[in-house]
Formats: sequence, C-alpha cells, structure tokens
Amino acid sequence: MKLSDLIELQAGVQDADITGVSADSRQIKPGFVFAALPGTVVDGRQFIPQAEQNGAVAIIAEPGTKTSVPLLSDAEPRLQLARLAARFHHGQPEMIAGVTGTNGKTSIARFCQQIWSMLGHHAGSLGTLGAFSDGYEYTLRHTTPDPVEIHQVLSTMKTLGTTHLAMEVSSHGLAQYRAHGVKISVAAFTNITRDHLDFHADFDDYFAAKARLFTELLPKGNMAVVNMDGAESQRMADVIKEAGRGLMTVGRRGEDIRLLDTAPTQDGQQVRVVSNNVEYSLKLPLIGYFQAENALVAAGLVIASGHDVVDVLPLLERLNGAPGRMEHVASRQVEGGSAGVYVDYAHTPDAIETALKAIRPHTNGKLVVIIGAGGDRDKVKRPQMGQAAAALADEVIVTDDNPRTEDAVTIRAEVMQGCPDAIEVADRREAIAVGLERLGDGDLLLIAGKGHETGQTIGTVTMPFNDADVARELVG
Repeated sequence: MKLSDLIELQAGVQDADITGVSADSRQIKPGFVFAALPGTVVDGRQFIPQAEQNGAVAIIAEPGTKTSVPLLSDAEPRLQLARLAARFHHGQPEMIAGVTGTNGKTSIARFCQQIWSMLGHHAGSLGTLGAFSDGYEYTLRHTTPDPVEIHQVLSTMKTLGTTHLAMEVSSHGLAQYRAHGVKISVAAFTNITRDHLDFHADFDDYFAAKARLFTELLPKGNMAVVNMDGAESQRMADVIKEAGRGLMTVGRRGEDIRLLDTAPTQDGQQVRVVSNNVEYSLKLPLIGYFQAENALVAAGLVIASGHDVVDVLPLLERLNGAPGRMEHVASRQVEGGSAGVYVDYAHTPDAIETALKAIRPHTNGKLVVIIGAGGDRDKVKRPQMGQAAAALADEVIVTDDNPRTEDAVTIRAEVMQGCPDAIEVADRREAIAVGLERLGDGDLLLIAGKGHETGQTIGTVTMPFNDADVARELVG
C-alpha cells in the first residue's frame, strides 16, 4: 500500500510503500509510519530517532517537529493517526453500535451481541471485557484501545464474518480520538456521573468528551438511543437533537420504549414495558432494575439497526448478564438456609448507590458490601463511595482495590471518611472471608469494585486475583 493511498501528501512529501502503522517506536519496522504522540507523562517525539533507525518512512507529529524522514504534520496527530489506521486496516463490520456513558456500557454491548445473534446475525462486542464474536476472542488493554489496535481488530472481525458489532466507547478514547475512523451506524448514551476526573479537567470536559460520540462519530440523521433515567440524560438528548441526529428514548421517562414497572423475583425481575401502544410483560433473568434499563437501551440499538420492536423485546427474556456485572457467583450454606454472594464492577459513588439499591429488593435479610478505591485515580470520590455504601448497606467492609503506587492505608482512610463505622480489612481475600462469615440466612454479600478483573495491582506489579474465584473458593 502506498502512503498516497492513506493520506493526501503534503507539498514536498515523497510517496512510499507502507507496511504498517504504530505509535510505539519499539514496534516500528521498515516501511512503517510512526505516530509521535504527545502524552501526559512522555512525549512520543523523543522516540522519533529510534523509529527512524528501525525503518520508519514517515512520521506523524505536530507541525515544526524535526525529522529525517517525511513529516506528516498535523495539529491533532492523534486524529491523523486514527484516520490513517482506518484506511490501512480498512475492514469493518457493516453495522457498528457505539455505547458511551459512565455505567452500563459493558452490559449493553454484550446484550446487543446476544440479541443480534438471536436474530440470525454474526454479531460481536468490543470493550472492557475484550473483543468477542463467534470463533474469535481477543484481550484488549483498554476499554477503547489505540486506533491501530481498534482497526486491526475490526478488520479481523470483518474477515471472520462479523456483520454486527456493539462497541464500548470511553471518554478517554473519545478525548484522544481513538475511535475516530470507526463507522458508527447507531449510538447510545447511558448516564454520566463523577468518574475519571483525574484525566478530565472537570465534569463539563468529561461530558464534552462523551458527547463527541454523537456530534463527531455518529453521522447526521443516524439514530441515537438515550436512557432517559440516566444522570444528565436530558442534557445529552438536547445535544443530540441540536447536532441533527435522530433520537430514541427509553426508560421510565422514555417515549419510544417506556419502562412501566419492575418487580424482583428470586432469579431476576418481572418488567412491564410499552412501545407503539403495545404493552409487553417480560421476565428478565437479570438482577437489578438498572439491568432492565440496560436491556432496553440494547433493545433500542437493535431496533435502530433495522429490526421491529415486536421481534426484539421478547428476546430480552433470553439474555445472559455480562461477567462481573451483578453476577451471582456463590451461595453460602448457613444455619437455617443460605446466603447469596454477588460480584459487581461498581467503583464510583453513583455505581455503588445504583448497585445497592438494585440488589436490596432481592435480600430477605441484611445486605453486606465490600468496597475499595483505586490508587492513582480521582481522590474526591473516595469518601463519597463510603457515604453511598453506609447509606444503603447494613454492613460495610473497606478493603484494598488496586492501590497501585499510592499508600493503601491512606486510600482506605479516605474511603472511611464517608463510612466511619465500617470494618477495615486491608487484605482483599481476608475481607471477602470476613464478609462471608457475617452472612446469615437470607443475607446477601456484594463484592464491589473489580467485577471481571483478574488482577490486583500493588505498586507497579499486578498479581492474579479474581473476586468471583476467591468467593467460590472460600465458600467451598
């Protein structure tokens, strides 16, 4: 492939044969284009000599950068990289749904994949849990990977026959143009609450990053689905309409698919919804009313992709929850009966509040929750997490959750400012054991924070640790 096939050559730039694209100088081989991206810690331009020595034939960088090979200058080198990667790895599934929001993205992406598959499509999902489709599984480093990795994965999935894909789109990915070049056909917004403010300048900057999915990636006239029960939903709906995109609303305040009511059952919930003046009574095999909201967002995306509501809504009764999302992982036998153990990815104040409110109706006894806060991340939310747990659980246990390079004792103390009566147990495995020991008949234990994660990061070392596996082992 020629460089001129990927980009309009600037004056004085020689055409060349291109064999690859990368933002990692260590991956550069003869014929590669190297993207020297500015970073918060390291400036990629310092690796240009290494990339040139390894065989780079062109460099993407900000104007004025000194290079020995042709410079593809751009004031937004990340955007230039995304566009070039999309042209180099040009295959994509024909229908791609983008999902953004603070909470719910993973469940919605997996629900979309399942519904599309039930309707006969070769469907996949891409996000926090990795990339999946029939016969394909790939582990990602980030919810929204760098654009080269994204387009490599999309092209591979296309080659393997994937026609429909639901893709999580994070605020980091949107702010850094990682998802630009992805041909989004439909998109969805779940909610937006305090998170990632260690990266974004403030909440408005965080919101603006999320809005890019609808104002920049989703073409004009295409449909966006909004959960009107989510935080800041009306604000995002107004942005979507102002940007000239179509709008489908779901939830208790939704107009297109309205959630009338939910009633908890032993293994899920009974829900009533109405759409096009037709009422549907559905038994969802999912714990938590927020999962009803997620299921309706997924249904909206599938409907927006070209299916009739009468064919889609009944399929919600056959959904399976995503790993680590309000997942029932064990039952502990206790005197007089048993107690349930659940794992959830909730790691923000709003997510903890939502998870506890959702699981409470399924509890005949007391509700015990284990929480912790990650190190090297937003510190302001830590006492707020403790407050949410103390307000809604009967007992709170504070433990470590990826302290990273921060002092774990300090992190726990900051969380406990919001729940001073909580039990503090430093070791996460011991904390789960303590939680299990405190359960009686009809009680529930919610282990919050890590969800599907399989490691605990202390310092710069990540050691194997999975909440679900540990809980099962301790229950025996």
